[in-house]
Amino acid sequence: MAEDLDDNYARANYHSAQKWGSRPALVLVDFAQAYFDEAYPLFGGEGCQSALVNAARLAPVARKAGIPVIFTEVKYQPGGLDGGAFYSKVPALSCFDAGKDSQRLADGLSMEADDILVSKQYPSAFFGTSLDATLKWLKVDTLLLTGVTTSGCIRATCIDSISHGFVTLVVSDAVGDRAQGPHDANLYDMSAKYADLLNTEEAIAYLSSAKQYAGT
Repeated sequence: MAEDLDDNYARANYHSAQKWGSRPALVLVDFAQAYFDEAYPLFGGEGCQSALVNAARLAPVARKAGIPVIFTEVKYQPGGLDGGAFYSKVPALSCFDAGKDSQRLADGLSMEADDILVSKQYPSAFFGTSLDATLKWLKVDTLLLTGVTTSGCIRATCIDSISHGFVTLVVSDAVGDRAQGPHDANLYDMSAKYADLLNTEEAIAYLSSAKQYAGT
């Protein structure tokens, strides 16, 4: 009889908990209007909308605690000349051409003066960007990931986050996808190998208890 997946993973000690650090940063990945307007081909439905609502609760908590709040955006030259093979593979990425309404930050979120914006052209928030250098300068040891989509840019950023040496936490109800299946499968796999999962309430408690360190 085939071994149950959970039993198989337990033998390898997958889903082991990490020791969370004392200098976290909150990352809001790709909350673009393209995912929240039915007129656009990347519309993500309720899964993405609920992620946005929960991420919007976390950002003020992080700011109040002096914890860095980092937004990422996908942004291309018109026509995608800087988008490479990724832009060619996914035609809907034209939603992120500079100047389009679909590329802007989604309704329901806003950036504050001290927030950081990272522009990217590929799935991971680390690939080809200054994110790692910025986090190292801020002496961040732990990342809380929110955003869209779970099976795409969240997963890619999660893997690169732990690969760059950060304790990685995925806020499971503040990330979203256009279908429940890919969302659940990718959360399961990220939890097994790359990140700890927590919900919004747990993330609020962690952020609220973290030592203020902005500017230190």
